[in-house]
Amino acid sequence: MGTLIYGSVGQQFDFDDRVLAHLQALLSAKLRRGENFFLNWRDPQSVGDGRSAVWIDTSIPIYFKYSSAAHGPLDREWLEEMAVAALGPNGLDLSDDPRMKRQVTAKGNSVKRKDAH
Repeated sequence: MGTLIYGSVGQQFDFDDRVLAHLQALLSAKLRRGENFFLNWRDPQSVGDGRSAVWIDTSIPIYFKYSSAAHGPLDREWLEEMAVAALGPNGLDLSDDPRMKRQVTAKGNSVKRKDAH
């Protein structure tokens, strides 16, 4: 399970390494072209069972941390589907994608968890 660390406060979101690799490829291509978009997913029950979204923008710091050093092949078809979805008004929504093996989890500095206490 890898981690997407996003924003100046270092918001952390865990993704399967394979999903994270696809997100890195997509985000690097989109941001190089100046294409901002929303990235959405369904939250696990441990943080409220809701939905989360982050605005992906060139001005916001982003860091990818993988749990494994191995590099698997990227699925070009999936990358193309992700790129097209990101162009829509709701952005890229990973919630119902069957290739998502696990739900995304937010670490301790999650806005959802801060608001819950």
